[in-house]
Amino acid sequence: MPKQKTDDLLKLVASLNRAEKRHFRLFVKRNQHADADILFLQLFDILERTGEYDEEYLLKRIEGIKKSQLSNLKAHLYKQLLTSLRLLNRNKDEEITLRENLDYARILYNKGLYRQALDILDKTKKRALEIEVNNIALEVAQFEKLIEGQYITNSLANRAEELSLECIALANKLSATDAYSNLALRLYGLYLKTGLVSNEQEFFMVKTFFRSQLPAVTYEDLDFWGKIYYCQSYTWMHLMCHEYPLCYRYTQRWVELFRDNEQMIQVNPPLYLKGIHNNLATLFNMWQYNKFTEQLHQLDLFPHQFDLTNNTNVEGLYYLYQFDHQIRKHYMEGTFKEGLGLVPQIMEVIAADNYNWDDHRIMIFHYRIACLYFGSGDNDTAIDHLNEIINQRTPNYRSDIQAYARILSLICHFEMGNVQLVEYQVKSVYRYLAKVEHLQETQQLIFRFLRRIPRIREDQLKEEFRKLKVKLDAVAAKPFESRPFTWLDIPSWLESKIEGVTVQEVIRRKFEERKLEEAAG
Repeated sequence: MPKQKTDDLLKLVASLNRAEKRHFRLFVKRNQHADADILFLQLFDILERTGEYDEEYLLKRIEGIKKSQLSNLKAHLYKQLLTSLRLLNRNKDEEITLRENLDYARILYNKGLYRQALDILDKTKKRALEIEVNNIALEVAQFEKLIEGQYITNSLANRAEELSLECIALANKLSATDAYSNLALRLYGLYLKTGLVSNEQEFFMVKTFFRSQLPAVTYEDLDFWGKIYYCQSYTWMHLMCHEYPLCYRYTQRWVELFRDNEQMIQVNPPLYLKGIHNNLATLFNMWQYNKFTEQLHQLDLFPHQFDLTNNTNVEGLYYLYQFDHQIRKHYMEGTFKEGLGLVPQIMEVIAADNYNWDDHRIMIFHYRIACLYFGSGDNDTAIDHLNEIINQRTPNYRSDIQAYARILSLICHFEMGNVQLVEYQVKSVYRYLAKVEHLQETQQLIFRFLRRIPRIREDQLKEEFRKLKVKLDAVAAKPFESRPFTWLDIPSWLESKIEGVTVQEVIRRKFEERKLEEAAG
């Protein structure tokens, strides 16, 4: 077995919880004598106990095994683990149950028991249509056509016409859903690569791309999943174009579709969680604190709607979004020091790698954590997390976050008094941003200021801070220039320097002022 396959086996064994390990051992021994030597089970016990693959150790511990047999033994163990997990989870995942019924129908068909096969297919199709898993419903209908087209089954006379029309309708639904699913995926890929638009040219590029790919299917004609992908497509487009109120409209509709059809939450919980996540992110961008906290409460309730212990993928997404939006809440409230209490938990999860979070998500966490440390006044630790982003080798995603990380690093070094280092790094950062074509007017103003730092006398600094803030306030009113302040609150930092207080104090004061305004309104 190649090294990659060996690593996959180790990861699969490590991912098993206690109940899954117990079930596997019972599954293996169900048809074996109590004293039978099961080689792949011995291999499993060793891998589960040691957590590593040591070939010499295995050859010593497993009696009668040859080196040439290990590859097949590992492959067999991997297959048996998947079979055991499938049996354990068949009553916890609707699609596994539906596909299992399809397998039963195929067995009955192969034995010539056509009526029995059709009975199972009919029940399977009804359930698939109820939860709108139309790909399986179409597969069932195609199977029914095969049986009805070859054998006399005493079905109704017009059965052939019914099945033909049913297959056409299901195929059309799937085609429409796939079209929006493909559009949503392409837009998400574009978002990961470039982030939000930074100028008018990029704005029209995104709009043109969206219109050229938009399927010619109305919202009302889509099935449930088609409507979800419809909302998802419009969410990505409006998000990239900074159109937050429109983005909120579609994220809210996305979430409400699930809440109006609660059984769908059980069918696809990751897509429901993704909807809540994007809804919260949009409310954060709009700085709607009250609505944000209401939606965050709905996220808190999710473990009462879905058993997280049954699905590691869903559990990982839940904690990913929980950590993300708890940090955002601290940003809004200006409670950076309190937010640092989340950091050990997040870093522990990242180090354990139980949820297989990708590099993009880990990068976002490093940036958010760096902002917490910056807001709380610990610039040294903030730089440590920013360097995790800056030192990545040729990252091909989120060039906007790469840019913000470099700017914040410069500011942290300035705060620490590393003036010469700032002067040196400004040039390399400028070259980086020019290379990725991500140099916005906001960033240019900050660079000009930081480049002049060594030549500004101490008694002139406060006045220079004031001048920079006036310029940034004017720039922030322009289209596409407000986004940097969401990720990096430069105006609040400048206010803190002008007033001689901490960044946390400035943001906390702004938060209290907004709360009074909302209460008065």
